[in-house]
Amino acid sequence: MATNILDNIDLKNLGELLQQARKKCNMTQADAAKVIDAARTTIVAIEKGERRLKPNELIKLARAYGRAVSDFVRSNPVIEPFEVQFRATYQRNEKEEERIKPIIQRLEELCRNYLELEKIMDAPLPRNYPHEYDVTDMPIEAAAESIAIAERQRLGLGDSPIPLLRNILEQSVGLRIFYLKMPAKYSEIYSYDEQLGGCMAINLDHYEERRRWSMAHGYLHFLAHRRKPVVDFEGQYQRIPESERLAEAFPKYFLMPTSSLLRRFNDMYRTHDKFTPTNLFTLAHYYGVSIEALVYRLEEMRLLPSGTWDRLRDRGLKVRKVQQELDLKEIQQRADIVPIHYQHLAIEALDQGLITEGRFADLLGVDRLEARRIAEALREHSSGIMEETAHLDLRQV
Repeated sequence: MATNILDNIDLKNLGELLQQARKKCNMTQADAAKVIDAARTTIVAIEKGERRLKPNELIKLARAYGRAVSDFVRSNPVIEPFEVQFRATYQRNEKEEERIKPIIQRLEELCRNYLELEKIMDAPLPRNYPHEYDVTDMPIEAAAESIAIAERQRLGLGDSPIPLLRNILEQSVGLRIFYLKMPAKYSEIYSYDEQLGGCMAINLDHYEERRRWSMAHGYLHFLAHRRKPVVDFEGQYQRIPESERLAEAFPKYFLMPTSSLLRRFNDMYRTHDKFTPTNLFTLAHYYGVSIEALVYRLEEMRLLPSGTWDRLRDRGLKVRKVQQELDLKEIQQRADIVPIHYQHLAIEALDQGLITEGRFADLLGVDRLEARRIAEALREHSSGIMEETAHLDLRQV
């Protein structure tokens, strides 16, 4: 896989980087030549950018210089720092700035790491991006539902629930989604860059139903206000702007399509001649949304009386307790900090000697011991798939 990178890389720049690394570890050109079993003149030509390196030669030299291959093939595209983008959009007080700045920086670092892995492995994240939706002069609710229906159709989702929303947005759309620890009032950070594409951080400490809602909220910003960075936290607006009102309306239509919800509600109602709290919990679990979000949606559709949620809350409804009593399993989720594709690129790069174990640990944000455990788990997962399918005749499946 590394071949393609070396075919397209700037040889003069690569030569300079190799020369600097060699000198730093006090090796002569003759020493370096022995590493790749070549004449000294070959190293001279490589460092001048006059001779193309073979992948195995680069791996050997990188090891000899105590460096990762990625240090030499890393692409440094022009990416405006996230903090600059956000500062231009948001005027936060110093206290808020102090709380959110490290998280914005961490998101940017992870996104750049992701891009670096793609370059190293020559495996760019496929971008199935729609054109930005134009909602000029459209009523908020109509625009939100229209975009939700269009996106479901584009992604082949029909009007069914979306159990693995993160997987859909990462793998079918090509967004970079990370789960990061944030203060409780923050739910999501969204940014876009031509090089990095759509990037999102979701609050790792929130429960899964809320994380899914935050993801859908961020997805609308990507769909309709792509180049406007967003930090979503409670109480940030005195007057909610139109773009935010659209983002708040979108998740209910995207996660609970009107046609499907109406059908399920009517089926339940007909069965018991009433709509019970058990039905409510079952339906919320089916769509992977909170009880509160579902009740408000049913109130808006006039399927439940206005004020139902307030009455339930006033009666001291304990959502988690009822879910346990009804034996409703937790929503299927994947709370890894980094995306699956990112993890697999990292393990492939490690196994091919293109990054060091230390760099692998850095990329996953863990210590070396945990990195080894993750590496083994990823290898077992990959080998298990291959062993199970190795003898299949796919024409017979």
